[in-house]
Amino acid sequence: MALYSADFEKALQVGRPPNIQKLFPNSKALIVSGKVVDRAMLAKGKAITMAANGRNYFVIRGALMAAQRANCPIIIEIAKSEGGQKAYCAVNYWNMARIVDALCNELGITVPVAIHADHYGIKNDKDLAAAKVEIPTMFEAGITSIAIDASHLPDDQNLLANLDINPFIPAWAGLETEVGEIKGNQGLSTVDEAKFLIQGLNAHDIFPDWIALNNGTTHGLEASAAGIQVGLTAGIHKALEPYKVNGAQHGTSGNSSERLREIASQTATTKANVATALQMISWGLEVNDYGNAQLDGDGNFIKVKGEGMTEELWVEIVAYAESKGWKKGDYKNLNLPFENKLLAQPKEIRDRMAKRVEDFAYKMMTEVFNAKDTAPLAIEAILKAGSHDVGPKGSRIEDPARWTKEQIIERAKTIASDKGPEGNFDD
Repeated sequence: MALYSADFEKALQVGRPPNIQKLFPNSKALIVSGKVVDRAMLAKGKAITMAANGRNYFVIRGALMAAQRANCPIIIEIAKSEGGQKAYCAVNYWNMARIVDALCNELGITVPVAIHADHYGIKNDKDLAAAKVEIPTMFEAGITSIAIDASHLPDDQNLLANLDINPFIPAWAGLETEVGEIKGNQGLSTVDEAKFLIQGLNAHDIFPDWIALNNGTTHGLEASAAGIQVGLTAGIHKALEPYKVNGAQHGTSGNSSERLREIASQTATTKANVATALQMISWGLEVNDYGNAQLDGDGNFIKVKGEGMTEELWVEIVAYAESKGWKKGDYKNLNLPFENKLLAQPKEIRDRMAKRVEDFAYKMMTEVFNAKDTAPLAIEAILKAGSHDVGPKGSRIEDPARWTKEQIIERAKTIASDKGPEGNFDD
C-alpha cells in the first residue's frame, strides 16, 4: 500500500481539476493539469518531464512505475493519429484518463500525472469546426492538457485557428501550441515564426505553457541526418523569454542521451515526448541508446528472447504485418489489432513488458531529463495556488489593437519561412 503524506492528501483535495473530480470522486490518483508538471520542472531548473505516449497499456503502466520510482511527475499522452477517431491504438483520448486513474490506484502512484491530448491536428476549416465539438468531449473524458497543432497551416491561419479554438479549452488546462511541422532537417522553425504565434496569442490573453518547434527531429524510426538542433532551439527559446513559454520537444526517439541532456541544460524545454521507443521496448525488441529498434542483417527487427511479449505472439505479429505489406515504420499500426492479444498473455509476460518500459523510462527521467525528485515541487505548486488552477506564467505584453484578424493576415506576409516538403507528417 502507498504511504500518503499530509501534503499529498491536501493536494488531492484541491489539485484535481473539476473533470477529474467528477469522473473519479473516490480516487487516490493525483491527476493534475499539465501546467502543474511544467511548473515543477521550472522550479527545479533545467529539468524535463517525460511525456510518454501511451500507445499500449504496458507503456502506461511502466511509465507510471518509473515516475513513482524517480519521484517525478509525468505526462501520459496520446496523439490524434494514435488515439483520435481514426486511431491506430486501443488507448485513446476518451479512455486514457480511466486507464491512468485505475493504474495509479492499483499501483499506489502518488506522483502527479497529467493527461495530455497531443498533436490535436487542425489542417482546415472542417477540422476546426469538428474540433469545437470534439475537444469538449475529450475534457469530459478526463484530458487535463492539450496540444493544438495547426502547424500544417500558413502562419496566419495557424495563429487564427489557435485563437478560434481557445474558448473550448478550460483555462486551467495545460496548453501547448506548435509552429513548424516535425519533418526532420527540412522546413525548420524560425524565431520570426515562433514570435508571431506567441505574440499573437499573448495579445489575446492566451499564454501557452509550451511551444513545439520543428527543430530537426522526426517522428517514428530513426532517420539519417535528423536530430535536435540545440542551438536553433535555444535561440528561439531565448527570443520567447518575455512571454514565459517553455519548449515541448517532439520526436525524442532518434536522439542520443547526450543530445537530450543538451536540450535539458541549454534550452527552456520542460516537456519531451517519447513514443516509438517505449512501444518497441514494451514489445521486447532490441533498442540502442537512442531508443530505436535495431535491425538484423536481413533488415528485420530483433526480438530479444525472454523479453517483452512471447516469442509466439511476435511471430504472429510479424506475419500479420507482412500480410499487410507493412514496412518497419508501419508497425505502429499493430497496436490496435493486437492490444487484446497482448493483454491475454500470462501475468509474468505482462509484468516483464511493463518492467522493461519502467527501467528504460526511469533511466531517461533520472540520468537524461534531470527530473528526479520533482514530484514535491509539483505538489508545492498546487498547495501554493490552493487550487487545481495554478494560473498562467505569462501576462499580456502585446497590444490587442495591433493583432486583429486583418492585421494578423497582413503581418504574416512579412515572415520569411520555409515550411519544407509537402506530405503527411502526422504521428
